[in-house]
Amino acid sequence: MKALSKRVLRFSDRIPELRIGSTSSFGELLQTIADRGRELVASARSGVDRSMADLCEDLLSSRGEASGVGLAAEVLERYRSLDKSTRLHFLSMLLTQFDIDRTALDCAFAAYQQNPSGRTAAALHRALEPRRHELIRRLNMAPGGTLELVRMREFVLEAARLDAELAAVDADFQALFTTWFNRGFLALRRIDWSTPANILEKIIRYEAVHVISSWQDLRSRLMPADRLCFAFFHPQMDDEPLIFVEVALTRETPANIAFLLADGREVVSREQATTAVFYSISNCQEGLRGISFGNFLIKQVVQELKKEIPSLVTFLTLSPVPGFAKWVDSERRKPFSVVFGAEEKAVLNSLGDDAWPAKAAKSEGLRKVLAPAAAEYFLRAKTEDGKPVDPVARFHLGNGARLERINWLADVSNRGLAQGLGLMVNYLYDPEDIEKNHEDFVNKGAVATASGVRRSLRARRRNIRDVVEAVEPGIKRD
Repeated sequence: MKALSKRVLRFSDRIPELRIGSTSSFGELLQTIADRGRELVASARSGVDRSMADLCEDLLSSRGEASGVGLAAEVLERYRSLDKSTRLHFLSMLLTQFDIDRTALDCAFAAYQQNPSGRTAAALHRALEPRRHELIRRLNMAPGGTLELVRMREFVLEAARLDAELAAVDADFQALFTTWFNRGFLALRRIDWSTPANILEKIIRYEAVHVISSWQDLRSRLMPADRLCFAFFHPQMDDEPLIFVEVALTRETPANIAFLLADGREVVSREQATTAVFYSISNCQEGLRGISFGNFLIKQVVQELKKEIPSLVTFLTLSPVPGFAKWVDSERRKPFSVVFGAEEKAVLNSLGDDAWPAKAAKSEGLRKVLAPAAAEYFLRAKTEDGKPVDPVARFHLGNGARLERINWLADVSNRGLAQGLGLMVNYLYDPEDIEKNHEDFVNKGAVATASGVRRSLRARRRNIRDVVEAVEPGIKRD
């Protein structure tokens, strides 16, 4: 490879001039470099077929820019052609053959002990990094390499569930992606009916909260004056949204999703709108799981809307409660539950009737049991690290929102009933309190909560004879 590298000239000497003014022209530049590099690599091999491990070693040892891009492109192309079993072998190779260089680490550590300085500390830091870190960085040089690596991590996540040791490889991907997908690199774009069709098709496909059933359904969410959609994009994934949020402009706080999605509803003019409702937030890339975008997205959209539509004074969500049904089932199965007594458990038997939302007596009985229990769920049910057990609650409360209102039978779709027993929640984003709420939640575990939700919890406590504790100390008071 050293001989090959010497044959590689500067980019400006070997490729046609390209005007780098857009992502597409930069992609053309990379593709040209990759093509030239692969020609050089193929010429140097003289017909010798190289294994994936050999190609990866060549890529790490490459010093030429064109040859490096060409090798990266070839590795990713080979990877795409592998079946599932062979991909697992590839990941195992990354884990074992491209781990920390123990010899280099011992030398760096000895050098630091002998002469502790900034230079030896930096060398020790480099030696502590697995070789696959640099390999992944170099793979990213290939045309479309960023998206290919995001897709590769999708498989890594799947494989790590079968082989716990591969979690180390996943951690490497996540560490690098956290840097590559830093907020400073992301671009906020508005999605509307004039957005290219290939992106609109992905909005339909990636919608994770309220299914978009057709192009007409999508049109109803993008075309009216009181409907907006915003998405984050990365410059190396130009037509792949990372996350998007759908927004409804209203004159009031909505209590159910049907109110927002109804056919033939009255369109609210922007001059009349006072409330912006974030009713669907969808992460688009499974390979970027664990990389947080939503907090930046909502806060930036709030700022954009405040500037564009001065009449807006309230910013809140209408959010699902994906863990509530599971929590209720767990509590009702306990021999003794501080949440449900014997009489309440008897009422919960009505959940066995799939048509219960449409039956007034059963629905009312369940409301009396489940509505106050929901306050217990949001404010008392915790993970091992002391955070709310509900994932959507953790997301919004961690972003600085306030738990504003719990809405009964707000989503009676099959998914809404199966996951949240029909409940939906309004989380309020008050620009004046967002940062304080966020700091209180992160540092103290305090949940910013509206007085109405707290009253529901207090009333519930008074009705349970065996529960004598006061309201959770960590709950923030208005």
